[in-house]
Amino acid sequence: MIRRATPADIPALVGLVYDLAEYEKLRDECTLTEEQLRTALFGPNPAVFAHVAEGPGDMGVAGCAIWFLNYSTWTGVHGIYLEDLYVKPETRGLGLGRDLLAALAREAVEQGYSRVDWAVLDWNEPSINFYRSIGAVAQDEWTGYRLTGGALARLAAHADD
Repeated sequence: MIRRATPADIPALVGLVYDLAEYEKLRDECTLTEEQLRTALFGPNPAVFAHVAEGPGDMGVAGCAIWFLNYSTWTGVHGIYLEDLYVKPETRGLGLGRDLLAALAREAVEQGYSRVDWAVLDWNEPSINFYRSIGAVAQDEWTGYRLTGGALARLAAHADD
């Protein structure tokens, strides 16, 4: 079953984020706290949203899709940016990942959003093959960039010059 996350899901969601960070070999970069995610999802001005997949039986939360809105100036409408999609290894193959993406696709269609975007690490062949199987198209002509840490601080300081 796929449903919107509730405050009671926060511990499970944080656990899944850390599991994803471990899978992506970036565990030491993950510093998310339950308080941070609770504020982002359920605070006074939520800007992040989440769906969860419940596993079989009494397993509880077995997967999640954490997302936020982006905006296309070319189409003039919002889209969904999928920040994290993760399904516990023991429940892979049950269709939970597809169901989570289908829930986001429904959200986009129902709200009049133009697209669902996400990124995948280039070595993650199982995920790449899955995304291709549902009709997703790689945006190979685009290169992602990130500004963080010292470079972010230096640029921010330069803005005052």
